[in-house]
Amino acid sequence: MIIATYNIQNIFYRDRVLIKKYREENRELWVEEFEKLMLKGMRTNEEFNRMRALSQLLGFEDSQNSPYLTMMHNSGQLFLKKNVNSGANKATHLTDWNGWIKLNSKPINEVAVKNKAKVIKEVSPDILILLEVEDRASLFEFNKYFLSNSYAHVLYLETNDFYGRGIGVLTKVGYQVKSMKSHVNDFDENGNPIFDMDLQEYKISTPSGAIVSVLSTCFLDDSMNSGQTNTKIEIQSQRIAEIYEELSESNNLIVVTGTLNLPSYSHHLSALTEGTDLKDISKHRFFEVDLDKGKDSDYYRLGAYKMGVNIKQRDYLMLSTKLFRSVKNCGLVRKGIWFKKRPQWNILKSIKNETHMASEHPLVWSQLKIG
Repeated sequence: MIIATYNIQNIFYRDRVLIKKYREENRELWVEEFEKLMLKGMRTNEEFNRMRALSQLLGFEDSQNSPYLTMMHNSGQLFLKKNVNSGANKATHLTDWNGWIKLNSKPINEVAVKNKAKVIKEVSPDILILLEVEDRASLFEFNKYFLSNSYAHVLYLETNDFYGRGIGVLTKVGYQVKSMKSHVNDFDENGNPIFDMDLQEYKISTPSGAIVSVLSTCFLDDSMNSGQTNTKIEIQSQRIAEIYEELSESNNLIVVTGTLNLPSYSHHLSALTEGTDLKDISKHRFFEVDLDKGKDSDYYRLGAYKMGVNIKQRDYLMLSTKLFRSVKNCGLVRKGIWFKKRPQWNILKSIKNETHMASEHPLVWSQLKIG
């Protein structure tokens, strides 16, 4: 059985707030690239197209903020604009109102969508947990048209997130989700939701009849939570540890997975990493991944997955003791991540720039000796 977790960072469209954050992080690199292209005497059509794209990313052209869709009221209809300056449709047959609203989301590059699927196909897990999925319809369409309907069961639950980031679980034939439970309504002593997004519980049966309990979550990073994230992460970690201990009383086949947005040594995660018997698969002797290129392959950056894999660890796949002992193989796939400068690693040939990136996160997986 292969299980994997992947923060896919939405499938077909993503909230502008999240894109703006990414744009600000990369502005310096884009300016540098634009200046180099400006200084070239002769430019190819491809280079001109790249300059146009960079001018939009840097805000020289305002077209990136122009609405490309016209969305009507719930139960109404959705229309594409014919071009930038024209094209509007009536909201419904009951009114003569013509107009548009600026959407809060932007479409993800089609190449990037295909690359998301390529990353998943590298491992082809039997159980796949996808984080930051915009909606159930997108998940179904992604499975049907980009994953060749590989997954017989496709389930999705919304979360507390304001930016359209839910959690999906996909399983192949023989692996059935027997039950799902959400913790969006777990509150702290002040009446606030404990989880910024959610903690979801799945009980999944395998072809052999074994029941695997999966806990899946996604913590916000500090830039999205006004500097209070670490304290919130500590509270969330403690709650997950409590639920894990409760589950372990009746089942010793447990997986805790998700984006925790802190390195494993952080004391804010200690309730999970030290207060339970959970073991991180990146610490397993079979953990495999393509190493960084050049001298970075012999370097270990604090907070990275391991020596020679110098990307910050944010995504985790942790196993109960019995499952950890059953690990046949494990690793991560980062071919879909666009690197900025250093370190560098092998990426998909279809990634030519950051808009083609599948996600900023790797896919983390483990093959277990249970059927």
